[in-house]
Amino acid sequence: MSYNQTLSRVETYFDKTATKTWERLTSDAPVSRIRQTVRAGRDQMRAKLLSQLPNDLNGVRVLDAGCGVGQVTQTLAERGAQVTAIDISPSLIEIAQRRIPPSLHDQIEFVAGDMNNTALGSFNYVLAMDSLIYYSQRDLANVLDNLARRTSEHIVFTVAPKTSLLMMMWYAGKLAPRGDKSPTMVPHSPRSLARALGEGIALRDLGRITSGFYISHALGVHK
Repeated sequence: MSYNQTLSRVETYFDKTATKTWERLTSDAPVSRIRQTVRAGRDQMRAKLLSQLPNDLNGVRVLDAGCGVGQVTQTLAERGAQVTAIDISPSLIEIAQRRIPPSLHDQIEFVAGDMNNTALGSFNYVLAMDSLIYYSQRDLANVLDNLARRTSEHIVFTVAPKTSLLMMMWYAGKLAPRGDKSPTMVPHSPRSLARALGEGIALRDLGRITSGFYISHALGVHK
């Protein structure tokens, strides 16, 4: 599947099929025990990625790539950053605009579109939490190379790790019919991904978060 085909499937899923589910998961509303583990894992991963950026971000431009409902965006703005909050789903952008206090909106540019768009300009930092997990190694490496050329400090992001469980789920998902058009996570090996990146771009292992049904691996790109 091409990059644009995957992008379209992700947009359709989060903008149409899963908007209400995602809105509830990322709120304080009661959820099932399984989704509680996902919520807890996402909270831990969000803290891990944010810890890689300075606490004082005044005068700093940050791309929140795949911002979803804006949880990372709000924290970045509270630290003083000028944030470009982009997501492929206009519905999730609308939720982010509603949830983030209006007092922070002057520091945030909300964009519905592709994080890979060079028209977004250059940044000091890029943070992409669980928004690059659906792409092939080639497409992921191309996105990271593109972002790295426009990032002066570093990029922090997540991938689905190549665990036995996730690989089994991935192969099963590729064989099963997908009537809901939901995107399939593509597990990645950090070592293999590092080899696929452009010359002069180094990959740093930031550790894995496992919380019930949430499994995600944090990585950093440094030039």
